[in-house]
Amino acid sequence: MAQDESTENGAVPRGEAAYRHLFEAIQTGLLKPGMRVREVEIAERFGISRTPVREAIRRLESEGLVVHVPRQGAVIKQMDQREVIELYEMRAALEGTAAQMAAQHASEAEILELEELNALMRAAAGDDRKVAEANRRFHDDLYQAAKNPFLIKSVTALANALAVLGGTTLRDRERTEAAFAEHQEILEAIRARDGARADRAARAHILAALRSRMRLMREAELQDDQDTKRERI
Repeated sequence: MAQDESTENGAVPRGEAAYRHLFEAIQTGLLKPGMRVREVEIAERFGISRTPVREAIRRLESEGLVVHVPRQGAVIKQMDQREVIELYEMRAALEGTAAQMAAQHASEAEILELEELNALMRAAAGDDRKVAEANRRFHDDLYQAAKNPFLIKSVTALANALAVLGGTTLRDRERTEAAFAEHQEILEAIRARDGARADRAARAHILAALRSRMRLMREAELQDDQDTKRERI
């Protein structure tokens, strides 16, 4: 009996699988801002039909990660510096609120798990993928510890929007070490049940990430300029 076209491996709906593949490709920088998203190429790459790919692209468009450009079709959204700053400022506000709520509601088990994830992130320094995964899990668990579903929904949508930036700001050991210390400050405030301190520490952490992101953007722009000049020679 043929496998249901709507599922992958008999479990995950193909539209969802296609979405996950595309989202991860955007998040890791495989699909970069400004790149075209062609249904046929994506379908061939992941070995699925064009219909679930089309569904995934529409979903990414509704989330603001993909936009339609005249004469090009679907492309990965590009953000200017102003948009990036605005997104990080909003994330800082939400992150601070999450940390403040976690200081009130986090259980001992949740705090221990956050400490373990932070240690894992530090231990993985030098491996972009592992560091980024441990960092993502740390923040996801922090939101869960806040015990507020409305906050989780808001911060998830914001994190999705930031995915178009690709890659991670924790690319070098120095920044990973700094992020570890920033996480520790947040955790110490949560363990002390000091909501105001946790709020300040979380906001400072996200603004430090913003500074790293802006530096990476400047470096990428410089590299693009150098590449363009070489092509003209």
